[in-house]
Order: sequence, then structure tokens, then C-alpha cells
Amino acid sequence: MTDSNPTDLREGEIAIDPILPDGDTVYFIGMIRTPFTTRDLCPRQGKLTGPECRIELHPDWAPALKGITSFEFLDVLYWLHRSRRDLVLQSPRGDGVTTGTFALRSPVRPNPIGLSRVRLIRQEGPALIVKGLDCLDKTPLIDIKPERCAYTPQAPHKDADHN
Repeated sequence: MTDSNPTDLREGEIAIDPILPDGDTVYFIGMIRTPFTTRDLCPRQGKLTGPECRIELHPDWAPALKGITSFEFLDVLYWLHRSRRDLVLQSPRGDGVTTGTFALRSPVRPNPIGLSRVRLIRQEGPALIVKGLDCLDKTPLIDIKPERCAYTPQAPHKDADHN
């Protein structure tokens, strides 16, 4: 295996010089706009038939959307910025039956990262209109990826792909 320099760009690749914090810190690339202004209004799980929501990318990241409209479904990762982070066991139904945090999809987590599979409705410049989100309005965006099952790697074959 040959290691490559992470600063090398392949033909057609474009990099930006974002202001990134030092260390192990998440960098938010945009904001999610939903009709859900309180946790009580937010569905427990997003529904692909739910309301249209808007994923707004910071303008520097707009070119990163090139090719995104060829996918019907996307995985969206976001920071559940208003969630507590200290529960190890939770009682999501409030009935006293507890379950471990890692056995739940609760927003209450040590690192409150949310994940939703959404249906891409359309792209509007540096924004995506989607259905299927289950987060509060103004939630910080971490990342967007094509749905794993629909994605076929576009990179050349490597030996590790068959192990």
C-alpha cells in the first residue's frame, strides 16, 4: 500500500482553505431548517412523507454538492445542539423501563450526532430540499453523504475492497 500526501489533489479536485479549529473538533458546514421549533413538535423519527426541510450549506461548500442530484436518498449527519449529553441509561417512554443510550436513537448521547436518511426533492443553489428529517430548526449540519446502499465507489479498485 502506498500512502499519499493528503495535500495532493487529483485532476479536477478542488479544495478550500476553511478556518478549522485545532484538535478533535467538529466543523459545521451549514444549517438545517425545519418546521420543528421545539422538541415536542419534532417527530421521533423522520418520515419520508414528512414536511419539506431545507439543508443550507455555507457558500464555501456549495461546489461540494456537484453530482448530489443523481441520488434519490441521502444520509445527513447533524449536531443535536440542544440535547443533554450525560445519560447512560434512559427511559424514553417515561415508564421507568430503562435502556442503554447506545441501544436507542435518542438525541441524548455523549456526542449528540443525529443521522437521518432523507429523500432529496431538489437542489436550490447551495441548499437541498429534503423530506425525512427529525431535528429542530437551526440544527448545525455536520455532513451529507449519498445513501450507502445506492452508492457505488467511483474510485479505482484496490486490494482491500475484496477482504
